[in-house]
Amino acid sequence: MCGPMASRYLRFVVLIASFLALILVFLISSPFENVAAVADSDPWNSAQALQPADLAHELADGKQTRPTVLYVGVRTLFNGGHIPGSSFHGTASTEKGLEEMKSWADTLPRSTNLVIYCGCCPFDRCPNIRPAFSTLHDMGFANLRVLILPTSFAADWVEKGFPVEPPR
Repeated sequence: MCGPMASRYLRFVVLIASFLALILVFLISSPFENVAAVADSDPWNSAQALQPADLAHELADGKQTRPTVLYVGVRTLFNGGHIPGSSFHGTASTEKGLEEMKSWADTLPRSTNLVIYCGCCPFDRCPNIRPAFSTLHDMGFANLRVLILPTSFAADWVEKGFPVEPPR
């Protein structure tokens, strides 16, 4: 490549590199001291927070009733692989998704052992988990828990070797 074409290509590469650098800065720029503040504003308490290994154990334990597991993120990620037996009934960050989730949840007894999860992005910035929890809690679900996936479903569930239902 020579001349104007090389110059355009170089500008394009610099533009893309700058864009990627901005994204990286955004992802790592949230100060760690804000993590505690986010945790303080979560609508659930520590007893309602569930670790991945604990949920995997509950799902594998044949002696107890399996929890009802609800994925509240985007359908494409759910379709790419999810916790076995989990279901999808709307993306909780949208009004339409919350309505779909509420319609589904209306059919359940309020005593249902219900676990919600997302894992679309870092947990402290997830746009789905908090609206889903608040909505289901307000509906009266007494045994509602949140699966804590700090980084993502891929990093905190799949890469740890916990069971995954394959893509649809």
